[in-house]
Amino acid sequence: MNQLQLEESNLITFLTNDLMEEFRDEFMQLHPYDQSLFFEKVEPDIRKKIFHYLSPKEMAEIFEATKFDEEHYEYYLKEMDTTYAADMLSYMYADNAVDVLNELGKDQVASYLSIMDEESAQEIKDLLHYKEYTAGSIMTTEYVAIPETSTCRSAMTILRKEAPNAETIYYLFVVNETHQLTGVISLRDLIIADEDTLIKEIMNERVVSVLVSEDQEEVARTIKDYNFLAVPVVDFEQHLLGIVTVDDIIDVLDEEASDDYSKLAGVSDMDTFDKSPFQAAKKRLPWLVILLFLGMMTANLMSIFTETLSKVALLAVFIPLISGTAGNSGTQSLAVAIRGIATGDIEEESKMKLLLREAGTGLITGLLCAILVVGIVFFWQHNLVIGLLVGAALLGSIFVATIGGSFIPLLIHRMKIDPAVASGPFITTINDVISILIYLGLATLFISSIS
Repeated sequence: MNQLQLEESNLITFLTNDLMEEFRDEFMQLHPYDQSLFFEKVEPDIRKKIFHYLSPKEMAEIFEATKFDEEHYEYYLKEMDTTYAADMLSYMYADNAVDVLNELGKDQVASYLSIMDEESAQEIKDLLHYKEYTAGSIMTTEYVAIPETSTCRSAMTILRKEAPNAETIYYLFVVNETHQLTGVISLRDLIIADEDTLIKEIMNERVVSVLVSEDQEEVARTIKDYNFLAVPVVDFEQHLLGIVTVDDIIDVLDEEASDDYSKLAGVSDMDTFDKSPFQAAKKRLPWLVILLFLGMMTANLMSIFTETLSKVALLAVFIPLISGTAGNSGTQSLAVAIRGIATGDIEEESKMKLLLREAGTGLITGLLCAILVVGIVFFWQHNLVIGLLVGAALLGSIFVATIGGSFIPLLIHRMKIDPAVASGPFITTINDVISILIYLGLATLFISSIS
C-alpha cells in the first residue's frame, strides 16, 4: 500500500468513526487535487460527513482543483444542503462557479443565485449571459485594475487590498477614468519602481487584449503565441471586463482536443467508461446512421457497374485495395489541414499553397503506389492490362482523395463551421465513392481490352 492509499484508508477510518479533528488534520495537509480525488472515490454517506466537517470555502477549493464529469456536478450539489452549496459557489472564482452552474437546470441556477450574497450573485449573473465558448464565458472578473493616474505607492495599496480575491496578480491592468484599458504593468516592474512614480509613466501601452465575443480557441491561441499568464478581455470600446488566465485555457485546450477527437472518430461526444451501453449507443447511433446512408451511395454505385464486374470478376478483388488506400491518403491530408487550422498556421495567403502542396504530395505518392501495384498484379495474375488499370485507378484515387482531404476542411472552415465535422469517417466514405467511380469507370471504358 503506497502513501496516498494509506492516507485514504486513514481518512475513511476517521470519517466512519466520527473523528472530525483527526480527519481535518490529515485531510487539510493534502493537495486540493488529491482532496478532490478522495472526494470522488468515497460513497455518498461518507461525502455527507465531509460536507459537515469542511466549510463551504474549503469545499470550494476542492471543486476548483479539478474538473468533475459534467453530470457529477448536479449529483454532488444535490447531496449538499442548498445553503451550503450556494455558499460554496459564492467562494469559488466567478468563472469557475459559472462552469458549474452551466451544467445545471435554469430553476436550480436561479435557486442558488437567490441564496448567494448579492455581490457574488451579480458577478456570476454578468458572466452567465455571455455566449458559450467565447472569451466572456471563460473570463474571470477577479483581477487587479490600477488607475493610470495612481502613483506606485497607491498602486501597492490597491494591490494589497485586492490581491486576496484576485485570481492572478502577476499582471496589473491599467485603466482610465472610464475604465478603458490603457496599459499593463507587471508586478516586478511595480515593485522595483520609485514609489512616487506615476503608473502611466512606467506602464506598457501596447496591450494585447481579446474581445469579449472572441471564440475561446482564438483566446487560447493568443495566450499560447504570446506566452501570457493572463490576457485582458475588453468590449468594442476597450472597456476592461475581465481576464482569461492560463489555467482556464488549459481546460479549453483539453475540451477542444476531446471535442475534435470525438468528431474525427464520428462520435458526438467522447464516451466515458462509466457510461451505460444505452447511453454510449445513443451518442454513437446518429453518426452511424448518417454514415450508413452515405455507405448506401457506394452500394448503389456498385450496382451501376454490375455488368462490368460480371464480365471480369477479378476486378472486384482490387476494390478494397483502391478504396482503402484512397481513404487512408485522404485522412492523412485531413489531419494536416485540421491541425493547420487549429494552430492558426494556415492563413488566407497560405491556403492555396497548402492545396498545391497536397496535390503534389498526392501525385507523388499515387504514382509510386501505382508503379508498385502494377508490378504486384503483373507477377501475381500475369495480366499487365489489369495491372495498369488498377495502377491508374489507384493514382487517380489517391490524387483526388489527398486534395479532397485538405480542401473539404478548408471549405467548411470558411463557412464558419468547425472543420472537425469533416471527420475521418466522412472523408473515408466520400473517398470510397470517388475511388470506385474512377476504378470501375475506367474498367467500363476499357472493358474490351481486359475481358
